[in-house]
Amino acid sequence: MIKKIVTLFMIGRKLALSDALGIISKVYQIPFLIKLFFNLLGLFGKKNITREYNEEERLCKSMESMGITFIKLGQFLATRPDIIGDKLSEQLQTLQDKVPAFSKDLALSEIREGIGHENFKDFISISEPIAAASIAQVHKAQIKEDGMVKDVAIKVLRPNIKKIFNDEIEALMLLAYIVESFIKKTKRLKLVEVVFLLKEITNHEMDLRFEAAAANEFYENTRNDIGFKIPKIFWKYTSDNVLTLDWVEAISIREVEKIKLLDVNIKTLARDIIQHFLRHAVRDGYFHADMHQGNLLVDNSGQLIFIDFGIMGRIDKINRRFLAEILYGFIQRDYKKVAEVHIAAGLVPKNVNIGELAQALRSIGEPIFGQSVKDISGGKLLKQLFDITEKFNMQTQPQLLLLQKTMVVVEGVARKLDPDANIWEISKPVLEKWLRETKDPINEIGNILKDTSEVLRKLPELPQVMEKANQALTYLASGQIPQNSNAYSSLNEKKMELKSFKNQSIIGLLFLVILSIIVF
Repeated sequence: MIKKIVTLFMIGRKLALSDALGIISKVYQIPFLIKLFFNLLGLFGKKNITREYNEEERLCKSMESMGITFIKLGQFLATRPDIIGDKLSEQLQTLQDKVPAFSKDLALSEIREGIGHENFKDFISISEPIAAASIAQVHKAQIKEDGMVKDVAIKVLRPNIKKIFNDEIEALMLLAYIVESFIKKTKRLKLVEVVFLLKEITNHEMDLRFEAAAANEFYENTRNDIGFKIPKIFWKYTSDNVLTLDWVEAISIREVEKIKLLDVNIKTLARDIIQHFLRHAVRDGYFHADMHQGNLLVDNSGQLIFIDFGIMGRIDKINRRFLAEILYGFIQRDYKKVAEVHIAAGLVPKNVNIGELAQALRSIGEPIFGQSVKDISGGKLLKQLFDITEKFNMQTQPQLLLLQKTMVVVEGVARKLDPDANIWEISKPVLEKWLRETKDPINEIGNILKDTSEVLRKLPELPQVMEKANQALTYLASGQIPQNSNAYSSLNEKKMELKSFKNQSIIGLLFLVILSIIVF
């Protein structure tokens, strides 16, 4: 308990001396007691304020300077405007996960320990770090396999990062519990649950076997796709803290001028990004759910290359059909058809009046189609759809929420390449093709046989690791922890633990505040 309080004091002082609180208070009313608490922690310290930047940049730089826990907290809260408001959420969306690299010697030690001494001998060379983030960094290396020398990328976790993060997140959970206990109106925000959710998701991200398994499955699904490439995973050199995969020579998609020098058609590239994303979602039911510009590369031949597979989305066949029918129904402006799909898929109760649901759907579609077609966002349309169908008792579909959030990002990336990209014209052929193929009964039988063989193939593996990964991604999509999950039981146990020493914590915190005033 004392350790948690000391950790809370340290991160609280970091926050108090940063510029973050002042900026947050301008867009979100912070309760007086919380402001008083942090003002006391910040007494006699030098505030870290960078006035040369605008508010958005200052907020992000403040959070970046406070380390992994606040970087991850900021990134997570950027997806939760229901808690922090739309303006603050938008500000946090530019938060960068870049920190100084740790030494090559430390990295070599972590790699050797992670994959074993014998496997480590296979590496011919390992470079200095070429990219670094709060959780891991990347090195380029050469490896000898089957008599051939191959270039690979090695992603290695920061030493001790799991302990640092979990110590700080436990302390933040304690603070969240104290705030909820003494400021009753904050209970609706479910602060303890939010922090616990962040803990679950980030711990998933800090096991690189999850990412390796995701990349491997994605590779298997897409290896025959033209113009699209996923780096191959080297399982022999991969563990919970080390991930080894093919090295790719490519340019970030944000470097448009460099891409143009490759004689790549930018408009075609924008189209391909959207179509590949939709193809993965509706054809495979498995899609990259973190498709920001930093994770999209283009090689010399104009191929799209995806990297960083820490967040992936999965959609079952019913919901894939539902998604394709809905988007295509909106393209055709056939609102009755969209309403019928909702009922047939069991997404709304069967006693819902089709006419009323169709009218509600029309209220979304017609104002959108009154705009210039190129300005219509499929992701935003889905958000409006989920909001309005909730009134007809549509059950929350976490996987579709994750897809909707990703679709907004994908459209944004495409429109930065081609501002005139017509999302609907680009989407239509992919959706039409998939709907046509799934209506073919012979093809359906083939899919059933394929799915059966896939299940049998994976059965001996007992993929508990991936089950936990999917659970964490469900949490991320829905923003909540299902009551029938193991994590929900763990959350309740954590709340009981916090409750048991709440009074001791308050006394300890007051003592440390007084001590800080005296010492600092």
